[in-house]
Amino acid sequence: MRFGKGKDRSQIVFNEHITLGGIPTEAYEYMLGSRSAIEWVMERYQVKTDKASGIINDPNDWCDEVGDARYIVDLVKRIVTVSIETLKIVNSLPPLMPAEFAATVKAEIRKRR
Repeated sequence: MRFGKGKDRSQIVFNEHITLGGIPTEAYEYMLGSRSAIEWVMERYQVKTDKASGIINDPNDWCDEVGDARYIVDLVKRIVTVSIETLKIVNSLPPLMPAEFAATVKAEIRKRR
C-alpha cells in the first residue's frame, strides 16, 4: 500500500489492480498520535519480513483465512469515512470555554501570582 504518484495523498494504491481515489485531504487531519489514522492503517497493513527470523508478516494471509479478500480495502474506506465524520463532529463542538470567560479566568490567575 502506498500513496499515488508523487505522494498524491488523494490516492492509495493497494496493488497494480486496485487504487482508491478521491480521498479528501481533511481525512488526514484525524490523528492517532503523530500520524493520521489512514497513515497508521497503511503502515500496519504492509507486507513485512522480519530481518532476524525471515518470517513474513502478510496481512493478506489473514484476509484469505477469513475468506474476505476485500477486508483491507474496506477497512481503509471505513477509516476515511470515520476520520471525516469525526472531524465534522469535533469541529461543530462549541469551545470548552467561551472567549470572554477565558479572558476573565486568565486575568484572575495573573492577579493571584
